[in-house]
Amino acid sequence: MSAAEAMPVVEMRGITKRFGTFTANEDINLMVGKGEIHALLGENGAGKSTLMNILFGLYQPDEGEVLINGKKTRINGPNDAIANGIGMVHQHFKLVEPFTVTENIVLGSEPKRGMAVDYRTAEEQVGRISEQYGLKVDPRSKIEEISVGMQQRVEILKTLYRGADILIFDEPTAVLTPQEIHELIEIMRNLVKEGKSIILITHKLKEIMAIADKVTVIRRGKVIDSVEIAQTTEADLAEKMVGRHVSFEVQKTEASPGEVILDVKNLRAKSVKGVDVLQGISFQVRAGEVLGIAGVDGNGQSELIEALTGLRPVSGGEVLLRGKAITGQSPRAITESGLSLIPEDRHKHGLVLDFTMSENMVLNTYFHPEFLKSGLLDHEAIKAHADKLIREFDVRTSSLANPARALSGGNQQKAIIAREIHRNPDLLIAAQPTRGLDVGAIEYIHKRLIEQRDKGKGILLISFELDEILKVSDRILVIYEGRIVGEVDPKLTNDQELGLLMAGSTAEKKGGSLQ
Repeated sequence: MSAAEAMPVVEMRGITKRFGTFTANEDINLMVGKGEIHALLGENGAGKSTLMNILFGLYQPDEGEVLINGKKTRINGPNDAIANGIGMVHQHFKLVEPFTVTENIVLGSEPKRGMAVDYRTAEEQVGRISEQYGLKVDPRSKIEEISVGMQQRVEILKTLYRGADILIFDEPTAVLTPQEIHELIEIMRNLVKEGKSIILITHKLKEIMAIADKVTVIRRGKVIDSVEIAQTTEADLAEKMVGRHVSFEVQKTEASPGEVILDVKNLRAKSVKGVDVLQGISFQVRAGEVLGIAGVDGNGQSELIEALTGLRPVSGGEVLLRGKAITGQSPRAITESGLSLIPEDRHKHGLVLDFTMSENMVLNTYFHPEFLKSGLLDHEAIKAHADKLIREFDVRTSSLANPARALSGGNQQKAIIAREIHRNPDLLIAAQPTRGLDVGAIEYIHKRLIEQRDKGKGILLISFELDEILKVSDRILVIYEGRIVGEVDPKLTNDQELGLLMAGSTAEKKGGSLQ
């Protein structure tokens, strides 16, 4: 890895950005050297994304200036950013699935032969860039036919095709297997060997320590510190990020599983196109245990959640909650039977972003008698209920009248967890409960899940985060292409073994040795 040169390729001086009375960035200074991987670390709502949106031209600073290669530069939009050699690899890929790799990469910048697009030349260019940076992507493959890891490589190639020398990676490992994460780290190393500079936004301290040269910590819109990786530790960074000591271990006693809470028997479901997406899944969740389901995104996890909660028709099999069949019932009937869900997408399925916090806290209970007066909503009772939950679960909002979208991701997730736990369910399904959250919020949510387990609840944890699955679960199942391909004991396995299972290998039942 080449050493950073004296003149930074990116310098942000005194950056301040306000949204009304809220200051998202306050007098921030950031310097990134050539050939450097510079991590940007901070809690949800700390101001990291705002700062990078300024660099990429999506926001304009209220104060301060940006220098690219020592030259003051006004970046009025993403096109200006691209023209100045800045590219951004977004956490949520922006790809057209029916298009080929090449069509996606050159979209909007297609080489022409006369009036027609010269796809042959485009494929050659894509192939050459892919080979140069060790990305190994087939230019003719369709996006819908390639893995999530390969799709991410296409996003990287999009920036390189447009001449980016400065790459912003936003939470790049959120949906990757351990093997794909290792491959991405190698790709980043190849990029800096070729003289590229990388700004890495991530909550994963282990990855920062493995790949970054330097890290800048932001807390509540201000820079707390900027240090060389060789001169810091994970614990030190976590404390700087949240302002207190953070435990990386999940504090829990040995589970004492009781009666069967959830019994899933040979469950089958189809996609909207009629393709089998759940292919005979069977498992049980007992009272007082956390059953983790690990798998790469797109292997049936979402469909399983929908089938269990009544959001997707079941084409075969049976689901029993405390011995009572709930298969095919309405979502309301299922939740009223004693099931709560922390959904995998808090914005799409967990909250109504333009509703107030009070309204969001009764989304699935507003029809209960305690929230009604003469058949109409009792807004005072709803507010009192919301105030109690927000205080108990430390949801930070300046007012119950604030819309949910005004809260940080971590506080939005706390609000959902408060609402779902308060319902006192027999079974709590926690789907990606800490996705995109910082270490402080993760610590809090894990503590709450274990509390529910210890109260005798059944917990079904579905997560792409292997550290989370390994630390929180009492048993682990691995899902691959709509089937359970193995069951392992978290005390007898590791992330590499789980990664292989997630890629389709098989394991002995209740063992850990791969076959």
